Amino acid sequence: MKADTSNLSNILLTSIAPISWGTTYAVATEFLPPNHPLLVASLRSLPIGLLMTLGLRKFPQGIWWWRILVLGSVNIGLFQALLFIAAYRLPGGVAATAGSIQPLLVVFFSWLVLNEKPSKLSIVAAITGFGGVGLLVLNPSASLDTIGIIAALGGAVMMGLGTVLVKKWKRPVSLIVFTAWQLTVGGIVLLPIALITEGTFDSVSTTNLWGFIYLGLIGTGLAYTLWFRGIDKLKPTTVSYLGLMSPVVATIVGYVFLQQTFTLIQTIGVVVVLLSVFIGQRSASLQRR
Repeated sequence: MKADTSNLSNILLTSIAPISWGTTYAVATEFLPPNHPLLVASLRSLPIGLLMTLGLRKFPQGIWWWRILVLGSVNIGLFQALLFIAAYRLPGGVAATAGSIQPLLVVFFSWLVLNEKPSKLSIVAAITGFGGVGLLVLNPSASLDTIGIIAALGGAVMMGLGTVLVKKWKRPVSLIVFTAWQLTVGGIVLLPIALITEGTFDSVSTTNLWGFIYLGLIGTGLAYTLWFRGIDKLKPTTVSYLGLMSPVVATIVGYVFLQQTFTLIQTIGVVVVLLSVFIGQRSASLQRR
């Protein structure tokens, strides 16, 4: 009973991360400067990462220099870049649907890297979640941009691979230090590319600053700390199913704050996604037992 309670608390804490990420699309379109996806991605993670790293005064040693370079690039730099490219070039629904393939990728990478053979139930959960997100966010008028679709799929690959590598390479330091390293490296890797390809913002308003502050503190610093904690405490596949909550939150935020529609089909999509999350957690629980 105690183990089940502890596992539930870990799941609930980890779910805060994708819930906060579900607000990213609305914040990006309503609060942040337009047409600078790479620069926005870099500035989302670099300032908070530097503040955390310099404040904690602890740096990687030995083999962890190159491991953090890989993890920071995959989990933060590449993933955030691809995420914002998709967000700027696609409707939120299309981007979310392409990204919802991530649980299937985590199942595959866990099998390949961690030698964790997937159960049939976990595969069913991943496919169910993908279908649920499709019901939730796609509509006949959704436009398909090739670069945007590739970016969304690439982002799912990066996040899936990064989730499994974090589990494989057991962190050598505290959770907050581990998070700070990745945020800093990801931002540093991305910043020069962004400045060369996009240049700087024409102007930054007070609204833009509040958007960056929210994404930096809540959507990045807090969210990634809880996400990496979840990977540490739970199976990678268990964590990946929770990521499906992000498009659910994005759809609800759009309906409540941006006057977007919410249909019966979308309601069914929400139920299907939540069902897939439940099935995924049930599969992980059975495997533990």
